[in-house]
Amino acid sequence: MSAMLLPEDVTDLARRVVAENEAAGRMLATAESCTGGLVAGAITEIAGSSSVFDRGFVTYSNEAKMEALGVAQDIIETFGAVSIACVWAMAQGALERSKADVAVAISGVAGPGGGTQLKPVGTVVFARAFRNQTGEPEGEMKHFDGGNGKDARARIRHQATICALELLLP
Repeated sequence: MSAMLLPEDVTDLARRVVAENEAAGRMLATAESCTGGLVAGAITEIAGSSSVFDRGFVTYSNEAKMEALGVAQDIIETFGAVSIACVWAMAQGALERSKADVAVAISGVAGPGGGTQLKPVGTVVFARAFRNQTGEPEGEMKHFDGGNGKDARARIRHQATICALELLLP
C-alpha cells in the first residue's frame, strides 16, 4: 500500500478530475484562499496531472487577491473576501493569468475565529469560470459544519476541497 499525502476521498476525486479533464482536453487553474493550496495539491498528487493542471494561485490575504489575481479593491471593500463577487473575480483573474480553460476559486472562513453573524465559521464561497464564458457568473455560498473541537478547521477545509474538486469535473 503506497502512502497517501491526502485523505483517500480527496485523492480519489482528484484522480477523476485529472482523468476526465484529460479526456475532455481541458486545462485547469485554481485560485484558493481558505484551502491554502489543498485543491492544487490534490490534483498534483496524481501522476500525469501536468497534462491538465496549468497553475494554482494561493491568495490568502486581500492584498494577494488584488495583486496576484487583479481582484478590484472595491469588490473586497463592498462585499468582502468571502463573497460570490470576490471568488468570481478570483476565478476570472486565474483564467486571465493562465492557459487554463476552466478555473475554480475558493474563499471562506475556516475558523476557529474570524466568523461573523452574516458569515459564520464554515461559510465558504466558490466560483467556476470558463474561458470565453458568456452569461451569468457561476458562484455558490455553502455552510460547512466543522463540528466542535480541534479538528473543526480541518473538517471545513476538507469539505471545501472536495466541493472545489467536484466543480472541476467536466
